Amino acid sequence: MGGILSNLKSTVIAGFVLTVLMVAGVIGLTGEGMPDGADWIAFMWRWLHVLSAVMWIGILWYFNFVQIPNMSKIPDEQKPAIGKVIAPAALWWFRWAAMATIVTGLLLALGSGYLMQALTLGLMDGVAKHTAIGIGMWLGIIMWFNVWFIIWPNQKRALGIVEADADTKAASARTAMLFSRTNTMLSFPMLYAMVSAQNIF
Repeated sequence: MGGILSNLKSTVIAGFVLTVLMVAGVIGLTGEGMPDGADWIAFMWRWLHVLSAVMWIGILWYFNFVQIPNMSKIPDEQKPAIGKVIAPAALWWFRWAAMATIVTGLLLALGSGYLMQALTLGLMDGVAKHTAIGIGMWLGIIMWFNVWFIIWPNQKRALGIVEADADTKAASARTAMLFSRTNTMLSFPMLYAMVSAQNIF
């Protein structure tokens, strides 16, 4: 077991294997099966959407609740470890988790037949569930846009991934931080809208 847990790739594969075994066990014990056809596809998109969102929002909250507030406590000689190693790796997972969350969410909505109703906030059909999920989707899209087109370009300058003078680096770091905080603020109503939509009939 230590060998599996010592390697992240093995740990992730083991997590997926455990998921399959759990599902097979539930089916075997209860006789209740998995959804089939379009329901199965929608279920898989929803599961992948939630996995991606956990990664995305988890890293967003790590940046805002852990890294940013504690950077001033790190001695200057140790800060390059964060800026050159930790932050770039976290930002890679952060932005691709954001992309996966948006793509799987849109595919889920499309495959389930409510994409246009959600994007128009339920105005096409007056269904409250579509209004709630639509608000969540639009907040998620705004957050995704911030990640890819504001936070990431500014972080590249702030971290020295692309060349920039000291003033530009400082301004870029502040812009990235402010938009990261914007996304943190938006994450609360976004998650509420997404979860509440599942409870509106």
